[in-house]
Amino acid sequence: MSRFDRILVVDWSANSTPKRGADSIWIGAAGAQAGPPRNFATRAETITYLRDQMRAALAADHRMLVSFDIGFGFPKGFAQHLTGRAEALAVWDWLAARIEDDARNRNNRFDVAAEINRQFPGTGPFWGRPDHLNLPDLPAKGKERGGHGLAELRATEALCAGAHPMWKLYTTGSVGSQSLLGQVHLARLRAEFGDMLAVWPMQDHAAPLVLTETYLSLIDPAVREAQGYACKDAAQVDLLARAFHGVSLAAMMQPEASREILREEGWILGAGYGAELLAALGQRTLTPPRLRNDCFAMPQGVDWVPVDVALNRLRDALHPVTTTEDVATAQAGGRVLTQDLVARRANPPAANSAVDGFGFAHSGLGSDGPYTLPLVAGRAAAGQPFDDPVPQGHAIRILTGAILPKGVDTVVLEEDCASDGARVAFDGPIKPRINTRKAGEDVQAGTVFLKAGRILTPPDLGLVSALGVARVPVHRVLRVGVLSTGDEILSDPGAPAALHQIYDANRPMLLEIARKWGYQPVDLGHWPDNDSAIASALDRGAQSCDVILTSGGASAGDEDHVSRLLRARGTLSSWRIALKPGRPLALALWQGVPVLGLPGNPVAALVCTLIFGCPALSMMAGSGWIMPQGFELPAAFTKSKKPGRREYLRARINDQGAAEVFASEGSGRISGLSWAEGLVELPDDAVRISLGTRVRYIPFTSFGL
Repeated sequence: MSRFDRILVVDWSANSTPKRGADSIWIGAAGAQAGPPRNFATRAETITYLRDQMRAALAADHRMLVSFDIGFGFPKGFAQHLTGRAEALAVWDWLAARIEDDARNRNNRFDVAAEINRQFPGTGPFWGRPDHLNLPDLPAKGKERGGHGLAELRATEALCAGAHPMWKLYTTGSVGSQSLLGQVHLARLRAEFGDMLAVWPMQDHAAPLVLTETYLSLIDPAVREAQGYACKDAAQVDLLARAFHGVSLAAMMQPEASREILREEGWILGAGYGAELLAALGQRTLTPPRLRNDCFAMPQGVDWVPVDVALNRLRDALHPVTTTEDVATAQAGGRVLTQDLVARRANPPAANSAVDGFGFAHSGLGSDGPYTLPLVAGRAAAGQPFDDPVPQGHAIRILTGAILPKGVDTVVLEEDCASDGARVAFDGPIKPRINTRKAGEDVQAGTVFLKAGRILTPPDLGLVSALGVARVPVHRVLRVGVLSTGDEILSDPGAPAALHQIYDANRPMLLEIARKWGYQPVDLGHWPDNDSAIASALDRGAQSCDVILTSGGASAGDEDHVSRLLRARGTLSSWRIALKPGRPLALALWQGVPVLGLPGNPVAALVCTLIFGCPALSMMAGSGWIMPQGFELPAAFTKSKKPGRREYLRARINDQGAAEVFASEGSGRISGLSWAEGLVELPDDAVRISLGTRVRYIPFTSFGL
């Protein structure tokens, strides 16, 4: 099913009156007998052309895929309610028997949509019509609908940014109108070609002709750069046909969705594979722009930089630097959303019982009780709905999570009832709708339930799955390179060391911090104080990383090779932060990749990484500028601090709930980092701390550690 000799992509958006050019039907081709995009004025003319192409493909013993930018199915539940079969193709046949579409694009789609709406409870689901049409059952606006019980979007549409609901029939983005008309014509092609044609993904039999649904905006970045086309429509169909022909379609044609969803809702070919399709076109347009060369520069005359000023300056200079991709929901933990997620269905999808008990219509109770109601035969359970209505004045056995049968709006807890199997008795008074959950009381269909920039947590994955979203758009994981330098450093902790040598503490610490933050750590190794070796390591980092952290050599001394190299061959701003520990902080670009030059002292390196690296990397990863959350505690120490610098003390909470600090403030005391569970932040101004003074404590967990 994955290799085709010829691929056609059809922009089906015909005008209400025959016309050519923009906003009319276009067909792009790739593979055998490919040519420039073709333009058609009417749907009838288009179908005639497609029928001829299909016959030619069969005659040449070619396999051909024809992909349309219309919906092949409607949200779950529609087909079953309308036709009695939970199959999209049953809807095609139902529509083909009722919709008329003549050679001049004149049709009765609005009348048929109104007829469909009358078969559903409430108002809708279809909406949108010209003002001159008097169709009371077809609302002019989407907000005028309600109670029809169907989701706004299909599962596949959650993977396509900007997708419009299939219910929309009029004005911009009215995919519903074109889909109703398209399904009619495709139903007739199915009848004509029989087993020689298969509709993906509803049918899985091998056939030389395959029809699929697609979404032209999948390759929008390539379309924006395209030149030489008559209009955007022509570029879309041509480029998408070429993209489909240039990739292996095997994975795309095995979506991670249930067979029931695929059979009733259908699936968009290429949904979640925008990056692969663009790559097939030689596009790298999803790569965000590099940072400006002068982005880290401080204004002239600025010497010592207060912490807050430095943070604000850094925030203004940065933006997300990662590309985007779609991943399966089950693999999306810790990833950063690139766009809002919209609920495809409500949660809960239908009114249901919150307890085990007995359900009935409250209006049938009458007096204040006690009550005795006859029981209907059967029960309602989660996953085992009771399909018949419950008569007024009767009750039904119902279990937690079961959909409320028609005629039931109130449930009495089992423990508050007595039953002999034929009747149920309970005391009153009873409040209406007690022990029930409303449909959508948690999340309404069509609403945004997770915002772009959110780091997906385990509960988020539960919510995403519960709302029927199979794949989510996320930022690619930020790649964080870590490079340590210095002749005195030994990278192997098992190697013998002379007195003038020390083991590399920073690199393993920083690599693990990157991993704990959910980024991809890239070990760029340790290198001696040699400009050529360090430059080569930075070159490798620029090719494989989104950001590079260096430790050591970031100040202005004779042996500070990193800062000298960055100044000579990169773009360096050396910030002198009014911070203790961690005064020097080098910020630079190397081949367009940000470099954060951290102090070589492990305590200072950690503090600078937490205070500056944590929000900076989160911004670059796409999750926004995240600052740690602290709280006030009584001090279990005394200290007199001078004005001029903000100080961070290694600290933890003692048994009395007070903040105690490490015995020494020496920034070379690495054991204090392991001892500590957080930092006490002292302000820029002078302050005198006595026992019990309230101080700000920031636990390491607030930094994601």
